[in-house]
Amino acid sequence: MKLSIVIPVYNEENYVDAVIERVLAVPFPKEVSLELVAVDDCSRDATPERLKRWEEKGIVKVFRHEKNAGKGAALHTGFAHVTGDVVVVQDSDFEYNPNELPKLLAPILDGRADVVFGARASFVGSECHRVMYFWHSVVNKFLTLLCNMLADLTLHDMECCYKMFRREYLEKITLREKRFGFEPEVTIKLARQKCRMYEVTVSYSGRTYQEGKKINWKDGVSALRCILKYGLLRMD
Repeated sequence: MKLSIVIPVYNEENYVDAVIERVLAVPFPKEVSLELVAVDDCSRDATPERLKRWEEKGIVKVFRHEKNAGKGAALHTGFAHVTGDVVVVQDSDFEYNPNELPKLLAPILDGRADVVFGARASFVGSECHRVMYFWHSVVNKFLTLLCNMLADLTLHDMECCYKMFRREYLEKITLREKRFGFEPEVTIKLARQKCRMYEVTVSYSGRTYQEGKKINWKDGVSALRCILKYGLLRMD
């Protein structure tokens, strides 16, 4: 089985090398081969040069946007170029630990699941996790609840970055949201495919805004719009 790991990148010169190294060091089962696809969303720092070195070594497939378009747009580009049986999203910082990717892959490998979502420990209430912003937690729980109501799901953390899919299910849906609206859009559209969805708890080491966190209140409003658009209005 081939696992395609899509890494959207924007101004992550301080983290991207270490993240790729950690992904390559993950002890996946022997039957799993890796494909790394990085999409640089028009970074203005040294990120392109760092990714180019990985590309020249033949380790990472790299694609670049000439204009910043958002995380969702970067994922659209990455998904269009993967060749694996299974696809997963990996952020280009240290908020999520790549060593937990085998946990997400296990229900797919043993035939139980078609899609596996991560649920950050800070929202599930187990495992060690960094204590972060109160209002981020409140908004995340509200958005997850609303998404669950409209998609008829029982997720704990719809906004979690870690989402793993059998590629065949990803190819059945059309994704349109170019920024963080990707999260509710892909969740609702996958739910309509009646695929077998599982959830596993993952650790989380969130960044502060001083450390480079990019999401803000506007993204929360956008997520609400997308939940209503794709869930209530049922737009494609």
